[in-house]
Amino acid sequence: MWLAAGFGFVGLGIIGAILPLMPTTIFLILAAGCFARSSPKLEARILAHPRFGPAVRDWRDRGAISRRGKAFAAGGITLGYALFLLSAKPGFALAAGVAAAMTLCAAWILSRPS
Repeated sequence: MWLAAGFGFVGLGIIGAILPLMPTTIFLILAAGCFARSSPKLEARILAHPRFGPAVRDWRDRGAISRRGKAFAAGGITLGYALFLLSAKPGFALAAGVAAAMTLCAAWILSRPS
């Protein structure tokens, strides 16, 4: 089950590397966690990856997110909220609730070490 979940998360990570608004690193962090329980060899491949390995290792070691990652996350949250406002045209209560939830998420991301 852990192995299948790991491959599923790697697949989502690959899709995220191609699609602009879908994240990549979080899925690879989850994949590494699954592979740690099922296939240390595959976990080591993720950790040794030249592009994504450092971000996964930083998260695992210190709970750190790079400044670039924080900027992209905050920008994605902002863009997502703008698209929500424009397309859904929510009432005030829903718009405020979604804004509060997204603000809390962004604040948590920005509070992580760099």
